[in-house]
Amino acid sequence: MRFATTLPASLTAVAAVLAAQAASAQDSLPVVGRPVDKAIGFQPASTELARELQWLDGFILYIITAITIFVTGLLIWSIVRYNRRANPKPATFTHNSPIEVAWTVLPIIILIVIGAFSLPVLFKQQEMPAADITVKVTGKQWYWTYEYPEHEVEFDSYMIGAPATGGDNRLTAEVEQQLIDAGYTKEDFLLATDTAMVVPVGKTILVQVTAADVIHSWTIPAFGVKQDGVPGRLAQLWFNAEKEGIYFGQCSELCGIAHAYMPITVKVVSEAEYAAWVERAKAGEYAYLPKAQTLASAN
Repeated sequence: MRFATTLPASLTAVAAVLAAQAASAQDSLPVVGRPVDKAIGFQPASTELARELQWLDGFILYIITAITIFVTGLLIWSIVRYNRRANPKPATFTHNSPIEVAWTVLPIIILIVIGAFSLPVLFKQQEMPAADITVKVTGKQWYWTYEYPEHEVEFDSYMIGAPATGGDNRLTAEVEQQLIDAGYTKEDFLLATDTAMVVPVGKTILVQVTAADVIHSWTIPAFGVKQDGVPGRLAQLWFNAEKEGIYFGQCSELCGIAHAYMPITVKVVSEAEYAAWVERAKAGEYAYLPKAQTLASAN
């Protein structure tokens, strides 16, 4: 008895669709840096700068906690030991030189310790290394313009669902479909943009930040970077992303009525995918396509 080795055409088509969906899911970028509802703490650190900032925050938190416990304990001890019932006859002295020296010297020592660890972190942020790629970012009411001078590529980036992309800042069925078509989910509403800054993983990215109208602020928490964009001025920041994925940020300077609808999307991809995206961007196709979608469009 022989079994058929071929599938009916309908089953073959279904299998092909499922395989394509699996390939697309496998090749699509994971969302790494995004806010999580009802969560506390930092987003996963994806750069050296972010790791050092988060470590510094924890280090200072230990110091602040120790000071708070000490001062609270001292207050409780003073209340119990020197209240009217326990100490009916209060002391009349007005000075205590050893204590005054101690509460002057100890804060100075604490500040020196904090400064010894925090200043190197600050200097590392402000000292710009040699860049592999330079991207100019211009904040505008209420979207971002990205320019890659080395490749002569420039494009605008709007929130999906913003009026400029056919929405009204609400999650409608049409906007949800736009999110899905762009490779996002409805949970990414208010975070996802129609285009994104695309950079290769493991490369030093120098970002020049400015603004065209009012002050904006370009911020990616998972990278540990935040820089105000001031009209007429050109500021700089840098990062080196260590993991491929999608990272979300937000304009962090109150810039007008639609400030809340000015998100930032950065997609960190492999060098090969970055090179392919640059070639498409030169032809006017600025949206990043996952590998599977790129191959499908090419065929």
